Amino acid sequence: MKTEITELLGIEYPIIQGGMAWVAEYHLAAAVSEAGGLGIIGTASAPADWVIDQINKTKELTDKPFGINIMLMSPYADEVAEAAVKGGVKVVTTGAGNPEKYMKMWKEAGIKVIPVVASVALAKRMKRCGADAVIAEGMESGGHIGETTTMALVPQVVDAVNIPVIAAGGIADGRGIAAAFMLGAKAVQMGTRFVASKEAQVHQNYKNCVIKAKDIDTRVTGRSVGHPVRTLRNQLTKEYLSLEANGATFEELEKLTLGGLRRAVVDGDVKTGSLMAGQIAGLVKAELSCKEIIEKLMGETEALLKGAKDCE
Repeated sequence: MKTEITELLGIEYPIIQGGMAWVAEYHLAAAVSEAGGLGIIGTASAPADWVIDQINKTKELTDKPFGINIMLMSPYADEVAEAAVKGGVKVVTTGAGNPEKYMKMWKEAGIKVIPVVASVALAKRMKRCGADAVIAEGMESGGHIGETTTMALVPQVVDAVNIPVIAAGGIADGRGIAAAFMLGAKAVQMGTRFVASKEAQVHQNYKNCVIKAKDIDTRVTGRSVGHPVRTLRNQLTKEYLSLEANGATFEELEKLTLGGLRRAVVDGDVKTGSLMAGQIAGLVKAELSCKEIIEKLMGETEALLKGAKDCE
């Protein structure tokens, strides 16, 4: 399936794996790229040495394009931005900040830059500073979220910028991908679906929680302090929401969640760990390999799009 994004990035299928902190490391990124999508290493708050090591290990497993996600609020953002060039990655996705000061360096290195945006205004700003595409991420997604749904956000971003738009948030099957294309997107980014993949180096307890999740099983914490985060409900979210309701300070709330994602991903603590997942978790029913996931997704999407075309 060819789109502007597959041509831009040199990939077989218009599927990008989300740059999830603690989850998106080299095993997962390489597996997604090998399966024809675009694997992403999530650098989160890691230093450049770790990032370079992850890039090198990914290259040992695949010769296909992959990228890194840079959280621009990271204390190591400057050195990780340089590591993208030194490591020879093909794509950089960004979040939590403005990548403009790195754009010249990345462009001269031939890197494609794709910021994650949660609003039309930010999409326009990213286009002006030289982004090759944008990821319009709706509030259905897991982790840090905005306030606009994917269904509402994507077509407005598509109308506002003349660069390719990638849809993210609430997509886990061919129906979601086909819908994203109908909204004007040229590809999709998926995170939660790949958490429950065989190659994801995620504790089995976490994967099982995603697989067993129902449609109503996510909660959004942090709205009171301006940092909304979507996770699966558990003891942590219950305590957090209770504290929020009683007017807890940012410091009190931060103390409760400190190290929560690592506890979930590495230790398998599904009670006090932060089980970041999107509302689409209820559609994830089994742990499959990345190849199986992508082949299933594209089979479903192509059948739906063919059916729509046959009805014209």
